Amino acid sequence: MISLNTCEGRLYLSSDTMCKSDSTTKLLQQIHTPEFLNSIKCSGVPNHELFLKVGTPIMLLRNIDHANGLCNGTRLVVTKLGNHVLEAKILMGDNAGEKVLIPRMTLTPADPRLPFKFQRRQFPIIVSYAMTINKSQGQSLSHVGLILQKPVFTHGQLYVAISRVRSRSGLKILVCDNDSSRTTNVVYKEVFQNL
Repeated sequence: MISLNTCEGRLYLSSDTMCKSDSTTKLLQQIHTPEFLNSIKCSGVPNHELFLKVGTPIMLLRNIDHANGLCNGTRLVVTKLGNHVLEAKILMGDNAGEKVLIPRMTLTPADPRLPFKFQRRQFPIIVSYAMTINKSQGQSLSHVGLILQKPVFTHGQLYVAISRVRSRSGLKILVCDNDSSRTTNVVYKEVFQNL
């Protein structure tokens, strides 16, 4: 999608280092080189390489300023690309239309699969042309497109996804299950037995 945007783009690279709080930092720095740390991709942390253009939709990965609507999951669109900050316009909520500055931040992943701690200094955003059902909770959208490759796996999840749209005409659903026009809303009846 970014390649369809004719604006000139910019590549932002992160600065990755081992956390100094670990007593084995010197040994780990020899094993986990900056090139290795740059290759790590984990949830809640932006990638080492972040390619942006003016007009690119983005989503915040961290709470920056709750009072001004800059919270985890806030959707914005890039308006200017700076060396140390990005300017973006908020797309949803009470502060929709306001321009804000997003600085680089030092983030430490909390992924239990990593046997060591490292820090990544990067803009706390991801490019966001789409989002998960969970990230859409609490948002009101004029157009929603659902791609259901499998039946919805949690009770109520289909309701959450469909209820994000303001009107029925703004809803499109693609069911990818054997050319069917139906999907299963999974309900675990065992949950209700002890009520």
